[in-house]
Amino acid sequence: MGKNKLERFEENLTFPNLFQVSYEFLQQNTFHLRGKWKADFFKNNNPIVLELGCGKGEYTVNLAKKYPNKNFIGVDIKGARLWRGCKTSNDDKMTNVAFLRTRIQLIEQFFAENEVSEIWVTFPDPQLKKPNKRLTCERFLSYYKKIAKPNTIIHLKTDSYELYDYTLNEVIKDGGYKVIFHTDDLYSSDFQDDVKSVRTFYEQMFLNEGKKITYIQFYLK
Repeated sequence: MGKNKLERFEENLTFPNLFQVSYEFLQQNTFHLRGKWKADFFKNNNPIVLELGCGKGEYTVNLAKKYPNKNFIGVDIKGARLWRGCKTSNDDKMTNVAFLRTRIQLIEQFFAENEVSEIWVTFPDPQLKKPNKRLTCERFLSYYKKIAKPNTIIHLKTDSYELYDYTLNEVIKDGGYKVIFHTDDLYSSDFQDDVKSVRTFYEQMFLNEGKKITYIQFYLK
């Protein structure tokens, strides 16, 4: 393990807005903020927005800057990646940002029913050979339904046409979900929304390589 990664793991322990809980702990205990994120951590009653598989937390941080009247929580299993979002949000003294280091399969352990108002899935691993591990498959949507409010909006932004097509024409169509908007070439479309206002490091790299960015916005329930 590289020195920088070890240093980031150590610094992660000092961030007051990063929560890391072991699977073993969750087997015996209830996460203390479950159902209480607004009251006990954010100290407000603003909507909670999740970025799942957030990586460095670029959407979490930048959307939180744009919308101080919303609470943003980035979720990822990679601590070295989360460090960047934690570092930026703490250096900027942001009070509407938190990060959670866990596997998304365990999301129900951290949020109560109807606690989440919006979900972003930005450039996830498309899992081309393992459909059941895709963050937009019905299996994962069933996890989100347990914590999301009625009519929660999901945003999928990806450079993978395969994941875009699978989500649109298999998951959404077969599951009867309502599409708000979709495009297989976001930056050539006339769609104007937050989805264009933030670009991750990898997204910009994909665009520089001439790849098209796809986008779907749909209702979870």
